[in-house]
Amino acid sequence: MDAPTTTSAGNGTSGDSDGGGWFTPRTQPPSSGGDQEPEGNRLAAMRPVRRSQELHSGPEQERNGSPRERIPAFDAPPAAAAPRPAAVPPPVAAPHPQQGEARDPQGPEDSVFETGAPVQPAARTPEASPDAVLIRRTMAEIGPVADKVTSYFYALLFVQHPELRSLFPAAMDTQRDRLLKALLTAAEHIDNAPVLVDYLQNLGRGHRKYGTQAEHYPAVGECLIGALSRYADGIWDDETEAAWVRAYTTISQVMIDAAAADELHSPPWWLAEIVSHELRTAEIAVVTVRPNQPYPFLAGQYTSLETPWWPRIWRHYSFASAPRSDGLLSFHVKAIPAGWVSNALVHRARPGDVIRLGPPAGTMTVDHSTDSGLLCLGGGTGIAPIKAMIEDVSERGVRRPVEVFYGARTDHDLYDIDTLLRLKQSNPWLEVRPVVDRDGLLQLPDAIRQYGPWHEYDAYISGPPGMIRSGVNALKGVGVPLRRIRHDSVEELVAAGD
Repeated sequence: MDAPTTTSAGNGTSGDSDGGGWFTPRTQPPSSGGDQEPEGNRLAAMRPVRRSQELHSGPEQERNGSPRERIPAFDAPPAAAAPRPAAVPPPVAAPHPQQGEARDPQGPEDSVFETGAPVQPAARTPEASPDAVLIRRTMAEIGPVADKVTSYFYALLFVQHPELRSLFPAAMDTQRDRLLKALLTAAEHIDNAPVLVDYLQNLGRGHRKYGTQAEHYPAVGECLIGALSRYADGIWDDETEAAWVRAYTTISQVMIDAAAADELHSPPWWLAEIVSHELRTAEIAVVTVRPNQPYPFLAGQYTSLETPWWPRIWRHYSFASAPRSDGLLSFHVKAIPAGWVSNALVHRARPGDVIRLGPPAGTMTVDHSTDSGLLCLGGGTGIAPIKAMIEDVSERGVRRPVEVFYGARTDHDLYDIDTLLRLKQSNPWLEVRPVVDRDGLLQLPDAIRQYGPWHEYDAYISGPPGMIRSGVNALKGVGVPLRRIRHDSVEELVAAGD
């Protein structure tokens, strides 16, 4: 994440001075090591659970039977240390990352330990590393029983480490496989260092808002190995176990280092008071908040929100405007069925309510080092970050063509079209094309093909997962190279193997 940062509150509460209430940070375990001399970025050795120690009758018996061998706690890296992953080559910045951190304006609610950015697979080399081969073999083995692996993983984690349960929401139905999916996604792409490191660093920084500490990682690794070894029993051996240990040790250390570096200049979360709540439709609200301290971000990025009505449930929303001189932030929120956070923000929130914000994230930002045109595809509330990018271009005073295709199911769903048309009136380089799907006769990708050519444009896509997939395919079909297509993708793309 390249967003600028701000000064951290000294007490770790992001400016909350009343000392109590639901915003009070949870008590954290004492830092490992006590008064011992820190050992820099040394990776702690992991001693994973052997299959012979598993009591397959269930995790409760494991707790009440013989003590299970534990992984030694990590030594927390020194605060001044810059992130330096071990066992992974130095990252090479991707100039146009195709995918950023997960954000679905109309998708499922987010909660603790979200997966972050789906990792875009690198072009497969003729020979993968030995560890990658073993890890992918394990993934293929557990694929048919992934649900059981997930259930067993959380059972192990909460039975053997009950102190970690408080970091998760009370209801786990929306959590389920997020943490495990993130770990497995990272491990599967262990050879893709440039993208993987950026993914993990974002993940490590984002987990600060949950109260995640360095000493929590060994417990998660222990339970990961325990779940994999049980359900990949047919292929599991010492060599496979060692590959997973090395992969998880690398993954966790990158995340720990990123969190430690971020702690030097940014709070784990911000308090923000709602100052305006405007219903645009019966299900869409524009919510404007005032953070309790400066909140630097880039147009096109997003953040995660937590409401007082659903503690420890976080949901991703894009910023609906470029950074403003008054410091206010706006979000477009659509209430979705069974969406805890979205329904609370649309139907319950009022001016004066206080929410929490996680750090900014996302790579779908304008490249101001070029004067290429911008081709923007926005569907539903996915128009919010596109509006922010238009404002960003306008404020720079550089005339570069910007073409916006605003897709909706009905005219009524074009809830922000008036704002875009006003921007068009004051910026002659901007073109806004509303696209309404009438009886399935016109889809947003079809409209793109009618205009162009787009070879010299950078493309941006924001909206539901289906629109992102079809949009990418349509852009590729009209000759836009993948390196010029940007979108903050969604967890469904990971599950689909994209």
